[in-house]
Order: sequence, then structure tokens, then C-alpha cells
Amino acid sequence: MNTKILLAASLIAVFTIGIHAENAIAFAQYMGNVGSEGQTGSYTLEEALEIQTRRVEAANANPSSGSGTPYIDANGVVGASVIAAAVFGGIAGAFFIRGRSGKYAAMGRG
Repeated sequence: MNTKILLAASLIAVFTIGIHAENAIAFAQYMGNVGSEGQTGSYTLEEALEIQTRRVEAANANPSSGSGTPYIDANGVVGASVIAAAVFGGIAGAFFIRGRSGKYAAMGRG
């Protein structure tokens, strides 16, 4: 493929993505309670402290519930690591097996 065409297409793609990225809206976490019509109210410090106090009391009342982070679950830390290792390990294994044979394999090996 012509190098100049490839370079021009790459630059156009980068600039196009950059132009559209300016229009993206970042939804930050807001402080407020959502009303029935979608408006936000005031989320006071007292309300925040009350909610956090209830969370701490619930955690102290149920010590066996843990932190809530599912380590063994597929959505958790270990589960995601196992899934990623299986996927990338399978791909690497396929490359290793395919690399032992073929047109460019060294003569006398395998």
C-alpha cells in the first residue's frame, strides 16, 4: 500500500476522532437527590454523614458479609485475572504451536 495514502488516512482518522472527542460530555458524580422531574436537590453534609453512619453500622452488624468486593466471582479480581490469563494464554499457545511448523520453521526441529 502506498505509504503516503496510509499516512494521510491515519492523520485524518486522528483529527476526526479529536474533533468528535471535544463534543463528548463527562457526567461527573453530582451532589444531590434526584426529584420526580429529574431535578437535583441539595445533598447536605448531614445527609452524607447519616448515610455513611448507616453503612458503617450495617457493616459492623454483619461482619461475615465482607467488603463487598467479589474476588472469586467472574466480575471480581481473581475471576477477571483467570479469564484474561485463559484468553491470552490460549492465544499464545496457538502461536507457539503454529510457530513450530510451517514454511519458516528451522530445519531439523520438530
